[in-house]
Amino acid sequence: MVVSTMSREELATLVMDVLVEMFGLERAAMSLESDLYADLDIDSIDAVDLAVRLKQMTGKRLQPEVFKTIRTIGDVVGALADLSSDLSADLPAEQVP
Repeated sequence: MVVSTMSREELATLVMDVLVEMFGLERAAMSLESDLYADLDIDSIDAVDLAVRLKQMTGKRLQPEVFKTIRTIGDVVGALADLSSDLSADLPAEQVP
């Protein structure tokens, strides 16, 4: 999956799809403002599983200091967008889309 070319909207769809798949959550109940812990009943172990899944999908690991600040779906999307910026920065100029 080429995260570096995905828009924030596509990243949000990806994150919500993963949450539905991994935890059986209702897609209609989710928004960028949904709190992973309070609204979606994700616990800390589930959050670690989510981080592992995102690493598998992106090839990039969320840094622990970033991971600790994530509370909402929007936070996850923002962290992935930051990772995709890092991915683009790692590419030679002629390979950046």
